[in-house]
Amino acid sequence: MNELQAFLRRNGVLVIFLGLVLLFGFTVERFLTVPNLLNVARQTSIVAIVSVGMTFTILTGGIDLSVGSLVAMTGAVAALASAQWGWPLPAVFLAALLSGAAAGALSGLLVAYGGLPPFVATLAMLAAARGATLVITDARPITGIGPALRAVGTGATLGVPNPVWILAVVSLVAWGVLGHTRFGRHLYALGGNEETTRLAGIRVNRMKVAVYGISGALAGLAGLILTGRLNSAQPTAGVAMELEAIAAVVLGGTSLAGGSGGVGGSIVGALIMGVLSNGLNLAGVPSYYQQIIQGAVIVLAVVLDSLTRRAGPLRAG
Repeated sequence: MNELQAFLRRNGVLVIFLGLVLLFGFTVERFLTVPNLLNVARQTSIVAIVSVGMTFTILTGGIDLSVGSLVAMTGAVAALASAQWGWPLPAVFLAALLSGAAAGALSGLLVAYGGLPPFVATLAMLAAARGATLVITDARPITGIGPALRAVGTGATLGVPNPVWILAVVSLVAWGVLGHTRFGRHLYALGGNEETTRLAGIRVNRMKVAVYGISGALAGLAGLILTGRLNSAQPTAGVAMELEAIAAVVLGGTSLAGGSGGVGGSIVGALIMGVLSNGLNLAGVPSYYQQIIQGAVIVLAVVLDSLTRRAGPLRAG
């Protein structure tokens, strides 16, 4: 029984994911077709990239509620740079990533040096970034983006959607940083016990600014991909995406208390949310029932987090 419990603790989220795939595979006719699975991967990759950034903040015991608004704001910046300023794709990439990183770092400064709780600081950024998006877009979609930016969201390489390739690179880098660098070890220590980490001589405040900057930068990357996928920047893009990202991260085994978890579980958590949404759509479940189900999944994520913490910490890259 102990071995079974240990297996479920480490692989429970994967078991849930495979169970959902089998459930929809047997009950929904078109679910297991290659085009649909590629569509699920393309759709999920955007939330998964945001979830990777959210993993960094939650590992420190914080949270980033601003990512949905940052996706919209950085997507608008990317569309503006591409459609109206005619910038090449590398410059558009930099504009989206840097604007997201700057906004995230500002939240980190408010948390680290301003003494604000992460919830308050990032909630303020949520409102500010959404307002900035409305200013940039004049509350209307920005269209006419370049073909290179469209290809980022809608194209494919070797038969695999480009957003999936981008997610793979982001995940690999994040896994390496968390599991194989001093910064990653310090980040886990910070989430486990901030005061002990500070007394060990680690610059805690700088780390907080860095992780919120990382979260903002990855929200910027997701915003750029979403803009390419929609062929426009939408003022309402990214609404409630922060809730999806938080649910994915916690479902994936990262503790809301900080100090344990990793990006691998977060990716699987995002896939669970994506498979659930796609399967319910194909099954013809009305959208308002889907919202109820997604809310139940978030509650389940928090309950699982609580049970995991009682069982003891679990670290994963």
